[in-house]
Amino acid sequence: MSSPISKNPPWQNLAESIQGELHLDEAHRILYATDASVYRQRPLGVVFPRSEEDIAACVRFAGENALSITPRAGGTSLAGQAIGGGLVIDVSRYLTRILEINTAEGYAIVEPGVIRDQLNGALAPLGYWFGPNTSTANRCTLGGMFGNNSCGSTSITVGSTREHVLEARAVLADGSVHDFGALQQGAQTQVQGEVTEQSETLRAVYQFLETTLKDPNRRQQIVKAFPKAAVSRRNTGYALDLLARQAPFTPGGPAFNLCTLLAGSEGTLAFTTRLKVRILPLPPAGTAVAAVHFSSINGAMRATQAAMRHQPFMCELMDDTILRLARTNPDQAKNANFVQGDPRAILLVEFRANTDAEALRLAKVMEEDLDTVQELQGSLITTGYVSGARNVAKAWALRSAGLGILGNMVGDAKAVACIEDTAVALPDLADYIDDVAELMKFYGQNAIYYAHAGAGEIHLRPVLNLKTTKGRQDFYAITRDVARLVKKYGGSLSGEHGDGRVRAPFLPEMLGPEVYQLLLELKRAWDPAGIFNPGKIVEAPPMNEDLRYEADVATPDYPTLLDFSADGGLLPAIEKCNGSGDCRKLSGGAMCPSYRALRSEQHSTRGRANTLREVLTRNQHDDPFAHPALQEALDLCLSCKACTSECPSSVDMTNLKAEYLHQKGKTSLRTRLIAANETLYTLGGKVPRLANFGLKLFSPVLKKVAGIAPARSLPAFPKKSLRGWFNDQTRNAMRSTNPLSSGEGLGRGVYLFGDEFTNLQDVHVGQATVTLLERLGYRVQWPEHATSGRAQLSKGLLPAARQRAKANVALFSGLVSEEAPLVGIEPSAILGFRDEYPKLLRGELAAKAKELARNVYTLDEFLFREFSAGQLGPEDFGPEAVDLVLHVHCHEKALGDAGKCAAALSLPTNFNVRLLDSGCCGMAGSFGYEAEHYELSKTIAEQSLLRHLRELPPETVVVASGTSCRHQVKDLLGVKAVSTAEGLLRSWG
Repeated sequence: MSSPISKNPPWQNLAESIQGELHLDEAHRILYATDASVYRQRPLGVVFPRSEEDIAACVRFAGENALSITPRAGGTSLAGQAIGGGLVIDVSRYLTRILEINTAEGYAIVEPGVIRDQLNGALAPLGYWFGPNTSTANRCTLGGMFGNNSCGSTSITVGSTREHVLEARAVLADGSVHDFGALQQGAQTQVQGEVTEQSETLRAVYQFLETTLKDPNRRQQIVKAFPKAAVSRRNTGYALDLLARQAPFTPGGPAFNLCTLLAGSEGTLAFTTRLKVRILPLPPAGTAVAAVHFSSINGAMRATQAAMRHQPFMCELMDDTILRLARTNPDQAKNANFVQGDPRAILLVEFRANTDAEALRLAKVMEEDLDTVQELQGSLITTGYVSGARNVAKAWALRSAGLGILGNMVGDAKAVACIEDTAVALPDLADYIDDVAELMKFYGQNAIYYAHAGAGEIHLRPVLNLKTTKGRQDFYAITRDVARLVKKYGGSLSGEHGDGRVRAPFLPEMLGPEVYQLLLELKRAWDPAGIFNPGKIVEAPPMNEDLRYEADVATPDYPTLLDFSADGGLLPAIEKCNGSGDCRKLSGGAMCPSYRALRSEQHSTRGRANTLREVLTRNQHDDPFAHPALQEALDLCLSCKACTSECPSSVDMTNLKAEYLHQKGKTSLRTRLIAANETLYTLGGKVPRLANFGLKLFSPVLKKVAGIAPARSLPAFPKKSLRGWFNDQTRNAMRSTNPLSSGEGLGRGVYLFGDEFTNLQDVHVGQATVTLLERLGYRVQWPEHATSGRAQLSKGLLPAARQRAKANVALFSGLVSEEAPLVGIEPSAILGFRDEYPKLLRGELAAKAKELARNVYTLDEFLFREFSAGQLGPEDFGPEAVDLVLHVHCHEKALGDAGKCAAALSLPTNFNVRLLDSGCCGMAGSFGYEAEHYELSKTIAEQSLLRHLRELPPETVVVASGTSCRHQVKDLLGVKAVSTAEGLLRSWG
């Protein structure tokens, strides 16, 4: 039934008929060839519609030119729903308006690109929320949730998306637009009689439904073929069984509503353009989670049945694989601190009440009940408790990261989505999982188990290498055999992720040929030419075709200067991205600043990883690093390193970009000038008055030649470098002759890393740092050392960065110890010791770099260490009362802990510190200076940092730990931000 793809449609006609954007270039076709599934299919073009009229124009164009249309939003689909070979229409860029919120009548009206958490952010101040809550809630859209009938972790409390969509507006295959909602239950006419004025498409749909569903024998056949009623999660095929239970087909049943059918139809019947959704009063604010630890999966399954008797708010599972991988991700390792030991599985059971204490009481009552269940004896290890909204949110953040965390598996074998969406009735869950476990043994699998235990759905994942024929064969065979198990238990092969391509081939066996034929007829009634998302749900091609990788083709091995061996090489480091799309979130943390500003898939971490993977895998005969798509994708990466920690798969785009720039090899004049920054400022620093006069006189010409934004201020040459100031101090003789690591009687000591930015530009920051440390009783030693290499790293000049790393590691590895650590001033410079230096070096030097990194700290981290060890306290600071806001450098947030920075700044008794959730400042070293990036830099700053600063009282001190951040605030807001050391010195007035 699928339409043949037109090879040369008149694209200009489409471009002229829409207000939105049409992209036919290779870069966009690469970006939209994949989603979060294992499939790959390049579209002919990508459209970003600005209106419902644009979508209707696309549908008409597709019909006239035999093109397929694939709706797409967040692109987090796991079954291949969001890719197709014709036009992909992405609603997530422009169709993002919340059109109406009506709390009196309990609804909201939204466009399909509205993100679930975006809607809830608008509802929360009004005391309401949209209940269904997927693990991707900070980037999935309401349109996508409707298309997949998403459920999420709250489904045991509020149900699925289907139950919360009151009305839907959609474009039909003929280009007409129609509204769908509940028909009046009291209507005595047949369904056909309700639509006498509707389109030919709808007449065909209603005629089919009337003919099919008015026959009680046929209704009974449909209901019997579908999952049994006790299965709450049911996305098997089209929801004919639910329609059969509605009036007028079942007298007294719920009101007939075609939204029931459109929910979960995966964009194969119509294109949704607007949704009216039910909103609910917020649940009670008091919250507590019982983290029940088990030695077996079976024990956790049987405990779930007992736990659900207590009517928890959420009940979710994580197995030991998820927990182990979580500890390899910086952000999630912090969220996993409630985990005790190494359990086989943990059941997270949340209770809500008016207070945290009452919720905790309910959790403990549930746990006491579990202790009495005979079947659990020997498998229940212990129970930990987490209470309070902030702590509970961390626990659920760990669970939500489950999909992305699986990308941390090293090697070509990955946890594959194919049987991850099976759902059974809760009383069948333990027996069903036991049967699955036996089947996994047969296939030599140690499967992964996590997610929605309380709803009877466990996200099971076999670990398969889909780059091999054997892996692809097991991919099919395991899915087939699990489908038969699901049928045995009367369950659903898809609980919430949809059939898509991965499960659709098994629907004839799941439903039987006669009922499957009804699905085909229903699809033809809605979509006679087969333009809407063909190959999904019905008439799907074989499930093991069109995968991301070709079978039995060796992964290209690229020699690299940075060491990616921990990931298995350059491409495996890229392939850690599994498409979960965490980088598309629009709030919280810092990832990904350019995506947040532009809402462009190309400029997300996922988009960059997909482009790198596609080009480096499939363009081996040319110079792939010269491919223009790579330049497009990586140009706007700010190298902020947020993805290093915030991406659950720990995709390190900063290092990947540095390696790409190195491999590409071409350097511009501006790049060479940036790399020569320390040389130029060293020379100018010898004659600072003359250098500053020349800088002022020739600044416009210099900026134009070097491609620097005219509005940017350039750092002035200081009267004296930090090194010069330091050497002038009367204590210098002692410093230069008495290494702290061997000296005696010198008190507490530290080595200083005086980076090139502080030494040659922000001298006052270095002076404040030394002054602070000495006032707190530390003896500061500053040996001569190489510059950090940060500028070279950011521009891909890796050989030069390596030389600096070699020199610094060789010097400091013989000096630094736990008793005499290395403390840095500029976060991006000192954190290179911890992050890039071990990757730049090899052999013995790399081992020394890793050992050295254990005793390397930013100033904030060092002060926090000393406070934690009892070496520092509020009494060591002055009594002045100061209000401060703190913006933490992106590298320090990614490679350290912003909370420690805030704690260090809060040491003085009368300091009132607010840590900003401010993301990236947008400067990112030289990025914000570059003319072509200036406007984007400003946009990022406004979205993340400046909006927090504009309304501050004038007496508030703005603290920013990074030099780039301070310069951004000065240039764009005219406010002088100070460093941590400068801020702390204010405690003495």
